[in-house]
Amino acid sequence: MRSELSHALQRGLATLAAGLLAACGSTPPYQRPAMDIPPAFKEAALFQPAQPRLLLQGEWWRVFGDETLNSLQAQLVIGNENLGLAFAQYRAARAALAASRAALAPSLGVGASTSRGRSPSLPSAETTVSLSGSASWEVDLWGRISAQVDGAQARLDASEADWAAVRLSLQAALAQTYFSLRTAEAQTESLNNAVQAYRRSVEMTQDRYRVGIASAADVAQAQTQLKLALAQWVETRRSRAQLEHALAVLLGRPPSLFTLDVMARLPAVPDVPAQLPAQLLERRPDIAAAERRVAAANAQIGVAQAAFFPAVTLSANAGYRGETIANLMSAPHLFWSLGPAMALAVFDGGARRAGVDSAQAAADQAAAAYRQTVLAALQEVEDNLVSVATLQEEATYLEESQGEARRALDITTHQYRAGTVSYLNVVAAQTTALSIERSLLDTHNRRLAAANQLLKNLAGGWPLPPNP
Repeated sequence: MRSELSHALQRGLATLAAGLLAACGSTPPYQRPAMDIPPAFKEAALFQPAQPRLLLQGEWWRVFGDETLNSLQAQLVIGNENLGLAFAQYRAARAALAASRAALAPSLGVGASTSRGRSPSLPSAETTVSLSGSASWEVDLWGRISAQVDGAQARLDASEADWAAVRLSLQAALAQTYFSLRTAEAQTESLNNAVQAYRRSVEMTQDRYRVGIASAADVAQAQTQLKLALAQWVETRRSRAQLEHALAVLLGRPPSLFTLDVMARLPAVPDVPAQLPAQLLERRPDIAAAERRVAAANAQIGVAQAAFFPAVTLSANAGYRGETIANLMSAPHLFWSLGPAMALAVFDGGARRAGVDSAQAAADQAAAAYRQTVLAALQEVEDNLVSVATLQEEATYLEESQGEARRALDITTHQYRAGTVSYLNVVAAQTTALSIERSLLDTHNRRLAAANQLLKNLAGGWPLPPNP
């Protein structure tokens, strides 16, 4: 019996060795889709293409130097539900990889049974007891299982990059929401100051009207100016409240349980270095995810092509069967089997060819999506580079015009008190001064937004200052 089992094992191993020698992989060699990357940004000094791979960045928002923002970012990682969803998707991809790898190993099973029965040929009822074990292993001759594992690994890498992309996007959204909230606070403070000034103007015109120096129209114009400023003041308060609600939801908290102290001060806009990092394609998680999906699609071609080859499985069964447990382990009660099995679809109506064509089309789609992701990334960087530069210039002009507008308002107010100009001139000067102040705050917010987006576009941006 042992001699027969040994011979059977030898024949099975010989079949396996012959199959492995004749084995050939069915997955086409993977090559990253070619991209015609320019040697430099149009709006900056340096750009060099690099290999797409996920590089997790540190606390990039620290360049804004705002401790409240730093604290909110730390809370974001803990509470945001979208980030939790992305992490759950990553865990599912990790489990899928483990399941695909399990197919490379043999499967083992054991069984035990007992039964009692009687037939006409037996004088009495008979009890049968059996113990058995089985093993099977699909020989990956054509690389089907290996291709599935490669595809699962690539999808896991893409899922990890997706997780990082969601985190980066949420961090940038939190920063921009925070900047907008601080801008709304500053606008509210500016309007509050304007309201106080307009109230003094109303009192002044009423006093002048009572002594016959000003007209009723002057009083009406002063009151109209005051009411418009109050309406704008209410609007900025509404905007600030809604932005605070948005921050609460980003942090995974009900708006009723979240309050942020009013500061009415915007962070400073960080300087953008003249030399940008050369690792744009390395650092962006969306690009890394797109490239990994191309690799996964390429592996799926191998899976589809392997369907044209037979599936070879080695299986073995052994056990004991007898009337009593005491006699089970004796040689006469032994049974076993060992041998390979092969299965191949002879005719499928073109289903396998369609599967290969579909996999190839999916790979082409993934490659096109990768190229489009790279192009979109380049556009985003270029757009925000030019925004950073032009908004700085715009802010300079607004600061200069603000000084001129304040000077013009003082002169016009004195002229009105002297009776040399009408109150319409005062209203125009007040409107201009307030409009410029609000435009300056809005430009500061847009400069922060452009810097924030550029940091996001570069997946962490330029070198960060050391921690305090």
